[in-house]
This record gives sequence, C-alpha cells and structure tokens, in this order.
Amino acid sequence: VQARLLDLVRALVAELGLAVLLVTHDLAVARLLAHRLVVMRRGRVVEHGLTDRVLDDPQHEYTQLLVSSVLAA
Repeated sequence: VQARLLDLVRALVAELGLAVLLVTHDLAVARLLAHRLVVMRRGRVVEHGLTDRVLDDPQHEYTQLLVSSVLAA
C-alpha cells in the first residue's frame, strides 16, 4: 500500500507540477520523493537543503544521528 501511494504522489507531482509537503520519519521515503529536506528537532529547524546533500553529508549532530540510525538498522 505504501509503495502504491508513493508512486501516486510521484506521478501527481510529475504530471500536474504539484508541490507536496511530506512529513515523515522515513529517510528512505524522503530521499525518494523530496528535492529539498528540512530536519526538525523539538519543533525547530536544525538543518535544511538539497535532500542528497543533507543525507549524504549531514552537518548538524541531530541529522548525523538520524542518518546513522538508519544505516545501523
């Protein structure tokens, strides 16, 4: 079900030029769908930028912790 929903969102964005705000804890989904990423902790933005840059080279310690927790799982 999740894969079909994500495919639908990607198709709507591509076909209709829609902007989508996606709130998720799943970094794989974020990497798949998002051009830009905002990382928040306790209601505050701690890091933002192009998705690949934020996930491949996280600067903030909280983002580093999130990325490393995915790699360890």
